[in-house]
Amino acid sequence: MKNLLWFLFGIAGGFVLAHLVNKDPRGHEMLADVDARITEFTDRMGDAYREQEARFAGLVDDVRDAAADVANTARAVAADAADNVADAGDKVVGAAADAVRKLSD
Repeated sequence: MKNLLWFLFGIAGGFVLAHLVNKDPRGHEMLADVDARITEFTDRMGDAYREQEARFAGLVDDVRDAAADVANTARAVAADAADNVADAGDKVVGAAADAVRKLSD
């Protein structure tokens, strides 16, 4: 509880000190300079964040496209394999039918 009281006292003292410094023209200029630097810093951080976000979005789109290509290729290969198995099955059935006809003749 004592630490919280000191913390709140420090915050209140900081506001009072900033108010007194802001009344003086030199202090006002100093606080404006600090504010400009903070604004510049936050703008740069925001720009870097948006740039990184755009870069990641591009990577995600590339990965999504690659995954779709792989899935389409896998579907095509599976369909070809199924057709080949069906053709082979038809040939086996046809050969078996021919063999049965030869045996029955």
